Amino acid sequence: MKGIVLARKLIVGNWKLNGSLPENQSLLKAMLSETSIQAPKPSHVEWVVCPPAVYISQASDLLSGSSIALAGQDVSDQEKGAFTGEISASMLLEFKCRYVLVGHSERRQRFAESNDLIAAKALAAMKAGLIPIVCVGESLADRESGSTFTVLSSQLDPLLSLLNPRALKGLVIAYEPVWAIGTGRNADGSTAQEAHAFLRNKLAQVDLACAAEVSILYGGSVKAANASEYAAQSDVDGVLVGGASLIISEFLSISQAFHA
Repeated sequence: MKGIVLARKLIVGNWKLNGSLPENQSLLKAMLSETSIQAPKPSHVEWVVCPPAVYISQASDLLSGSSIALAGQDVSDQEKGAFTGEISASMLLEFKCRYVLVGHSERRQRFAESNDLIAAKALAAMKAGLIPIVCVGESLADRESGSTFTVLSSQLDPLLSLLNPRALKGLVIAYEPVWAIGTGRNADGSTAQEAHAFLRNKLAQVDLACAAEVSILYGGSVKAANASEYAAQSDVDGVLVGGASLIISEFLSISQAFHA
């Protein structure tokens, strides 16, 4: 299945464990200034920021009324109860979050989140009205052993088994090869395209029409210098950006690659 023009272009900035009140204010005000001077700003490209949970209230206030969307970095599979430290989907919605990251490789590795738990988190987010950005990706050992597609299937299948086919439209996928996250290495355009095409075809097996509308993002050492290579791929609908999202000039340059 070829790249689909129906999928919305998303430029998502994951701040990870970074930020402070003054730093956040400076960065977000710079982003707001940039979005206001882009003329015209294509409606099919959306900026999304994912601050640490303690800064979501600040970001929500600063971004109120703007075209920049807000996302949580994680969400609980539970709505309420005795789950100390967890944040529910309804809590994120109260602060006007539109998206939430689910299953980021750092959560899978450092916090031992299973494919089934990640599927449950994504489903809880969707039921509440959030759009989950579900992260999938293989390790270097997986790639070198030729197991990339097997791993991607094992990560995505538990969620697909839970969804009504038409619900796919409420989903975003982010392909982030673990070997390319924070390492300075990145998958080249053809490698990313191959994985994205595989993921699109898996979605198409569930519902062909809905698969056309699912944004599939690439994440893994994305920067201004390589963004155009990803933007040129037919099944890459945007990027999940880490460290470069904290530098306004980098984030803007990455975004402009997808505005063309």
